[in-house]
Amino acid sequence: MKVAVIGAGSFGTTMASLAAHNADTTIWAHREEVANAIDHHHENPAFHPGVRLPDNLRATHDLGACLNGADAAVMAVPTQYIRSVMESAAPHMPPGIPIISLAKGIEIGSLLRPTEVIRQSLPDWPEECVGALSGPNLAREIMAGLPAATSLAFTDPSVGERLQGLFATDVFRIYTNSDVIGCEIGGAYKNVIAVMAGMSNGMGYGTNAVSSLITRGLVEMTRLGGAMGADPLTFLGLAGVGDLVATCTSTQSRNHTVGVELAKGRPIDVIVAEMNMVAEGVKSVEGILALCERHGVRGPIAAMVKSVLDGEITADQVATALVSRPPTREFRGIGD
Repeated sequence: MKVAVIGAGSFGTTMASLAAHNADTTIWAHREEVANAIDHHHENPAFHPGVRLPDNLRATHDLGACLNGADAAVMAVPTQYIRSVMESAAPHMPPGIPIISLAKGIEIGSLLRPTEVIRQSLPDWPEECVGALSGPNLAREIMAGLPAATSLAFTDPSVGERLQGLFATDVFRIYTNSDVIGCEIGGAYKNVIAVMAGMSNGMGYGTNAVSSLITRGLVEMTRLGGAMGADPLTFLGLAGVGDLVATCTSTQSRNHTVGVELAKGRPIDVIVAEMNMVAEGVKSVEGILALCERHGVRGPIAAMVKSVLDGEITADQVATALVSRPPTREFRGIGD
């Protein structure tokens, strides 16, 4: 199998490195100097400095060269850039090949999930050939060879089964799933909850507070996902609670880091400008809330995150605002 990975950021490089153990893999980098560093020096200095990449992993700045003859494509660019990159990639995409999205967000304006953006960019593509990979996958840990697992979702289980071994290694396990909606909503929503968890940690609120945020965040994402047609069980899996716990508790999480910095009273524009990578939760919160409104479900934690990002309240006011809301049933809106 020949695999094309589009996007040489932190996670794209990580997944390309795994794929290179199992298949002929080429990665496309937006920046030519990054492509050259990977291709000639087997290192991505922008996102994984000092980490040796597989010698057989090739890199290019040419989308056509990356996709030429590919049997599968992996979209590894941030959500808000998928559409523009797909417009450039579409003429070079071999017809009908499976496409795996690694993005975890909601497109601003359209409110589309990443796989929906891909399918809209390729209107003749079979729906069952566009899927998503999502789970508790902190790139730095995977690159260090630490054990991890993830969920690979395609509406046609046979497609996922064919690709199940693509990223698998002795320490990285792939589970298949047929719930693309659930995997993508879990991946997008957990980033928003992680911003709030970072604020909680930054304010020194303790373990109870973060555990409560994780649990209530799980309820919020399950409510929205269920209203959109997802299987509620998905949110008890790797793409739901698994990814939520990792992102909300790790200092490696970009979204958690944003929350910690917000707790210091720093403006969001300054925080984002200093980051080398995209914190998807900042970009996705407005879309998440718009989807909640469209489907008639409540997202109080997401709403509080947006209020802080918009400067309407400060991080030290969030706890009181959340806890003082009117009492309700624990699982209101799930299975009602």
